[in-house]
Amino acid sequence: MGKVLSTILMAVVTVLFCFCTVFLPPIGDVDSAPNQHVTPHYIEHAKEDTGSPNIVTATLADYRGFDTLWETSVMFVSGLTACLILMINTEEGKKVLKKGKKEKGGANNGQ
Repeated sequence: MGKVLSTILMAVVTVLFCFCTVFLPPIGDVDSAPNQHVTPHYIEHAKEDTGSPNIVTATLADYRGFDTLWETSVMFVSGLTACLILMINTEEGKKVLKKGKKEKGGANNGQ
């Protein structure tokens, strides 16, 4: 019952997200808000604000530095999680899980 309910909920959320894309501006629309305010500022002030002659580097490193840091962290954790999930069904993964359970059990027995 839980899997069916979860599947239905995810389908509904996916459909809602797809319908919400109608309200987004077209890609590359010069009249959209970011292209009217943010982009011109980055282009005009990148060199003087950041000291970098490259606009892409200035944008990623200075203007959006924390955002880029968190995106990179999320991608790292996602990749690590995927590797751990894939490793669970291998012989080496089973050994690591057994070793972890033994160490955990051994620490509790000593208390």
